[in-house]
Amino acid sequence: MARGRKSSAEKKVEPKQLKKLVVVESPSKASTIKKYLGKEYEVLSSVGHVIDLPKSRMGVNLENFEPEYIVMRDKSQVLKKLREAAKEAEVVYLASDPDREGEAIAWHIRNDLTKNILKKYGRSIPIQRVKFNEITKNEIEEKIKSPEEINEKLVQAQQGRRVIDRIFGYQLSPLLWKKIKSGLSAGRVQSVALRLICEREDEIQKFIPQEYWEIEVSLKKEKTKFSAMLTRIDGKKAEIHTETDAMALVERLKKATYVVREVKKKIASRQSQPPFITSTLQQAANTFYGYSTAKTMQIAQQLYEGIDIGSTRTGLITYMRTDSTRISPVGIAQARAYIEKNLGKDYLPEHPRVFSNKQNAQDAHEAIRPTNVEYTPESIAKYLTPEQLKIYTLIWKRFVASQMTASQYEQVSVEIDASGLTLQASSSKQIFDGYQRIYDMSKAEREENTKSLPHLQEGDKVEFVSVNPEQKFTTPPPRYTEASLVKEMEEKGIGRPSTYAPTIRTLFERHYIKKEGKSLVPTLLGQKVNEMLVNHFNKLVDISFTAHMETELDEVETGEKPWKEVVRDFYLPFSQILESAYANIESIKGTMDEPTPYVCEICGKPMVKKLGRYGYFLACSGWPECKNAKSLPLGKCPRCETGLVVEKKSRGKRVFYACNRYPECDFATFLKPAIRDGQYVSCPRCGALLFQKTENKKMLFVCLKEGCGYEEDVR
Repeated sequence: MARGRKSSAEKKVEPKQLKKLVVVESPSKASTIKKYLGKEYEVLSSVGHVIDLPKSRMGVNLENFEPEYIVMRDKSQVLKKLREAAKEAEVVYLASDPDREGEAIAWHIRNDLTKNILKKYGRSIPIQRVKFNEITKNEIEEKIKSPEEINEKLVQAQQGRRVIDRIFGYQLSPLLWKKIKSGLSAGRVQSVALRLICEREDEIQKFIPQEYWEIEVSLKKEKTKFSAMLTRIDGKKAEIHTETDAMALVERLKKATYVVREVKKKIASRQSQPPFITSTLQQAANTFYGYSTAKTMQIAQQLYEGIDIGSTRTGLITYMRTDSTRISPVGIAQARAYIEKNLGKDYLPEHPRVFSNKQNAQDAHEAIRPTNVEYTPESIAKYLTPEQLKIYTLIWKRFVASQMTASQYEQVSVEIDASGLTLQASSSKQIFDGYQRIYDMSKAEREENTKSLPHLQEGDKVEFVSVNPEQKFTTPPPRYTEASLVKEMEEKGIGRPSTYAPTIRTLFERHYIKKEGKSLVPTLLGQKVNEMLVNHFNKLVDISFTAHMETELDEVETGEKPWKEVVRDFYLPFSQILESAYANIESIKGTMDEPTPYVCEICGKPMVKKLGRYGYFLACSGWPECKNAKSLPLGKCPRCETGLVVEKKSRGKRVFYACNRYPECDFATFLKPAIRDGQYVSCPRCGALLFQKTENKKMLFVCLKEGCGYEEDVR
C-alpha cells in the first residue's frame, strides 16, 4: 500500500445530519415559515386534521364516551409523509394553529408519531409544541427557541365539544331524515342559529304597524334657516297617532310665537373602538363590503399565513380567531411610534389605550392587528388582491385608530317654545378629528356633522317659515344579516370565534336559509326543521342552554371540570328526549313539494318544486312512473323570450345563469337574478327576468333585454 493512502475501512464516515421537523396546518403557512428557518429545518403541512372520528358511523362509545379516532381517508399519505420525515428528524415541532382545534391536531400527530416511530424504528424523538400568533421572522425564531408542552386541558375541551357535537348531530339528524326529508342535519350551534333566524321571521310576520306622525318646523333667524322637531305638547311628550291630531298641531304651529327658551353647549369626545376580534371583523366586512363570514375568514387566513411583499414573504396580521381585545406590548409600541412619527403628538394619548374583554372571552390570543404597522395599506397595495387589500385596510386602520386620541365635537342643543309647544334643534361640529383621521366616521356621524344652527341665545325670537307633518308607521325588527347574526351569537354566548362562519355556511348548504340582499331568510324547510326541534327539543336548542354548555367547555379548558362529566350531563336528558321524539313525532315527508305552473312535457302531469342534494329543481309529480326532472326556471329569458333562465355551474363551480334552450339561445350572465320579498322579479315593461347589479354604490334591478332599458334603484 502506498504511503499516505488510507483504506476504505480507515476512511472517516460523516454521520447523517438530522433535520428539525416543523409541522404546520396549511401549505401556504409552510412556505412562509420555510423562508425564515435555515437549511437544518424541514417544514411540512398536515393540511388540517389528519385523525378524526369516522364519517360513516357514530364513532363514540355511548357507555363511557370514549371517541374512536381513525386516520382520515384522504390523509393517509399526508401522515405517511410526516412519519417518514419524523424518522429522520432530530426534533419535531408541532406548530398547528394556536387554538383548541390546533391543539387537538398537534395532540393527534404527536400520539401517532410517538407510537409509530417507536414501534417501527425504536427511536424516541423529542416532540414539542410551538404556537405562532403571527407568521413573522421574529415571532418564529423566538417561539422555536422556547417550545412548550401540548396543553392537555385545551385538547380535552376540544374533545368534549367534538363528542357532544357528534352525538347531537349523528343521533338527531336521522330523526329529521325519517320525519321530514333525507339529507338534513341538526347541530348544537347550527340549530340555535336557525332558531334565531326563524323567530325573527315570525316576529316580522306577526308585526302590526302602528301609525304615528312627526312634525318638523322650518325656522329662521335673520337670513339663516334651520329646522326643529316638535318634542313636547303642553309639557307632555309628543305622541301623535292620527292625521287629525297632526293637522290640529300644524295649525297651532302656524299661529305660534317662537322664543328660544334654552341653549346648551358642550364639548363631547368620541373614543375609538377596540381593535378587531373575529366577530367584529366579520361584522365590519359584511357591513362595508357585503362579504360573507366565510369569505372574510378565508381572506384573513391568507393575510395571516403569508404574502409575498417584494422579495420577502411575511404574515401581515396576527391570528384571526380570537375573542380578546388585548394588544401585546410589541403591538402597542409599534402603533404609538407610528402615530407620533406620522401624525404628531396631538394624536397620541398620554398612556396606551387598554380595552376590557367581554365576560366569557378566552383571551388566548391578542386582538387582530397588523404584524408590522409600517406596512401601511398604501405601501403594500400592489402586492395584494383587491379583496385582501380591503380586509387588510380595515384591520390596519381600526388597530392604529384604537391607540389614537378621541375626536372632539362642539354640540349645541336648543329648546324653543312655540306658544305651549316645545321644539328641539341641535347641531354637532367636529373641532378635532382625533382617531377619525385614520378610521373614517360612520355615514350617520357625517350627516350629523353637516347640521348647523345660527347663533342663538335665550330669549331670542325666531321666525316661522314652514311646517312639515310626516306620517310614519312603526317597523318590525329587521331580518338578520350575517353581521347582525354573528353579533347576536357573540352577545348570547352561542359558539366561539372559530364556529361563526362554518355555522352560517352549513345553514346555507342545508337550504335552511337563503339570502335576499344582505338579509337572511328562513326557507320553508328551515322553518319546518326549526318547528320540530323547538317543539320536541326545546331545551337543546335553547339559547341559554347552548351558552351554558360553552361555559362548561371553557371550564374543562381551565381544569375545573372533567370533559366526560360535561358530555354525560348533556347526553342523559338528550337520549330520553330523543326516544320520546321518535315515538311521538308525526312524519311530514313528501309534504314539502311545492306546486308550480309548469307541466311535464313527457306525461302532461304538473311539475313540482323539490329540494335535492344540490338544491331546488323541478320534477314530475308522476314520479316514479315519470322520472322527468330539470333545473328550476327563475323567469323569462331576456334574449329569446321563449326560453327560461336557470341556474348553472361552470367547471370551476362558479354559479351563473343561462337560458334553458341552450345552444339555440346562448344567453348567459354572472349577474344574480333580482329578488324582492322572496320572489324573483320580472321586468314591468317586457316581462323578462330582472337582474341585480351595483353601480356607483347603488343597487339596481336591470333588464338585460336589448332595447328595453328598464332600470330600478332599489337602495
